[in-house]
Amino acid sequence: MNDTLKVLETRRSCRNFDPDRMVSEEDLQAVIKAGTYAPTGMGKQSPIIIAVTNKEMRDRISKENARIMGAAMDPFYGAPVILIVLANRERVTYQYDGSLVMGNLLNAAQSLGLGSIWIHRAKEEFESEFGKQILADLGIEGDYEGIGHCALGYAATPAAEPVMRKDNYVYYIR
Repeated sequence: MNDTLKVLETRRSCRNFDPDRMVSEEDLQAVIKAGTYAPTGMGKQSPIIIAVTNKEMRDRISKENARIMGAAMDPFYGAPVILIVLANRERVTYQYDGSLVMGNLLNAAQSLGLGSIWIHRAKEEFESEFGKQILADLGIEGDYEGIGHCALGYAATPAAEPVMRKDNYVYYIR
């Protein structure tokens, strides 16, 4: 089996990160770069990625995400890095574009031995004053919708084994 297919078959969501082990800058940049090479509708590149490595800001985003979720927990499971994907609503394919970026981030992380998980509620975060302020502070203008968060770091525990694929996953017309 080639390396790409192995990555796709072995990637699992990580729900227990080592919060004290920061992702190297080299690996972080490699994951981000992979995200920027995701396919987008007509090659228009509607998504953007906000890379959060600052612990104070990471914790503020975690608190806001937990508030939206209605839970008193760290929705990012201790991951020290959060990659937030947003996409420009002006592009008709923006949700698909952003989802493909998320997929590339998750698979690139796996290829480098990093744990990752897609965490939702980015839409609600960036529709709130909290998220709008982050965009304003970064000088980001436009009609962006939060697609998701890629929580990133080193797994504190081994990944779970894959569940069996369902029998009726694929139908053929030959």
